[in-house]
Amino acid sequence: MNLTDLVTILPLAVLAVWATLLLLVDLWIPKDRKGITAVLAALGLALAMGLSLTRGQQPQQAFGGMVIVDGFAIFLDMIFLVSGLLSIALAHDYLKRMNLARGEYYALLLYAISGMILMTYAYDLIIVFLALELLSIPLYILSGFIRLNSRSEEAALKYFLLGAFSSGLVLYGVALIFGATARTDLPGILAAVQQASANPAMLLVGGALLLVGFSFKSAIVPFHEWVPDVYQGAPSSVTAFMSVGAKAAGFAALMRVFVTAFPTLSADFTPVLWGLSALTMIVGNVIALAQTNLKRLLAYSSIAQAGYLMMAFVPYAQGMVLSDTIAAMLFFLVGYMFTTLGAWAVVIAVEKAEGKGLEMTDYAGLGRRHPWLAAAMTLFMLSFIGVPPTLGFWGKFYLFRTAVEGGFTTLALLGLLASIFSAFYYFRVVVMMFMQTGKAEARRDPWLALTLGITSLGVIGFGLLPGSLLNLALQAVLKLL
Repeated sequence: MNLTDLVTILPLAVLAVWATLLLLVDLWIPKDRKGITAVLAALGLALAMGLSLTRGQQPQQAFGGMVIVDGFAIFLDMIFLVSGLLSIALAHDYLKRMNLARGEYYALLLYAISGMILMTYAYDLIIVFLALELLSIPLYILSGFIRLNSRSEEAALKYFLLGAFSSGLVLYGVALIFGATARTDLPGILAAVQQASANPAMLLVGGALLLVGFSFKSAIVPFHEWVPDVYQGAPSSVTAFMSVGAKAAGFAALMRVFVTAFPTLSADFTPVLWGLSALTMIVGNVIALAQTNLKRLLAYSSIAQAGYLMMAFVPYAQGMVLSDTIAAMLFFLVGYMFTTLGAWAVVIAVEKAEGKGLEMTDYAGLGRRHPWLAAAMTLFMLSFIGVPPTLGFWGKFYLFRTAVEGGFTTLALLGLLASIFSAFYYFRVVVMMFMQTGKAEARRDPWLALTLGITSLGVIGFGLLPGSLLNLALQAVLKLL
């Protein structure tokens, strides 16, 4: 490693070192003042964000081409870092209220974000696997952070076992691809395919195994079974972060690997991707309709949103729509981040100790007792559905448009019908808040209020001015191609 390599990955290196130092510094911070650890963690994320934003416009490679930093990576890094900052704000009061205020929480969060950033930098399948493990292992621990709670321990165990299984599939896929091409770097794999020196059968099976592993992280049906139980059992602040960060990292890996290394396999993968997208949208929305627990409802909602995102991935190898496809995915992820973290902020505000305050009936009367909180939740529900002028509307509009441009009109229509169907369970929350009598209680905390303000402004602000965000996404695409 030389100085140039270190400078190229400087935001990642700083964040990983900061997380390690945070573990040491936290030893001298009193148990009743873990808010200091939270502030230090936020400073580390802010520093990494500043270093990422100072990057030049040209892609930079390091470590012999195993790592690349370009606009695509930087755009996604902003999503991870902003999600991390908002997740720290969500966790500050929540951890104290649930008697979970321990400093290692924030260090594990930073390590997970480091893995997500490394995933966007990965230009070699070995780095992809290392990044996958770096982001996964902290999340396994965070999922079981409510010690001596059977539901939390069950969530952590399920997530660990299924995650280890999916990591094994990814590793086996990498081995098959190496056997087929004698390369693990993404450009090298593509070159071997173009020169007809690759074993097509081994390459196809290896690519399929990678797709399965990444689909697990992104909660694509039928690799979604862990999601409802893990989302329900994990601390809500962890679930909020996981629902955004892990999903974005999974799709980042999918897009980077398949667009760069496997465009020639699109004829084989397109029908599979079409089916995965359709199945995920249908299953997520249908099962969400039967949920009465808000955490499980948002879990199945997250699965459905992954189906919409997969729609952008279906035409990944069609050059004339590739830029719009990637830009639509990046745009949607920003809207999904603001909407999801905002909705979880409301859930955390209403949630009480010992898992109480999470049923739909606990929101009865929230509109009268806490009108601003209920109004924010209504905004996020509308954004999930895709009602204008929310950011969620534009995110789905661009996804559906790219699907139509790619020749997948039926899939776009299916996505539209799924969105309309989802209104049934999203509006149930709104009806419960405003049209049912009850004594809903909610936590008043300045950090929660700040998170709600930022996410609400993001949903409305970018919804009214979507062109600025879309231009940033298109510029990020230009660095990738």
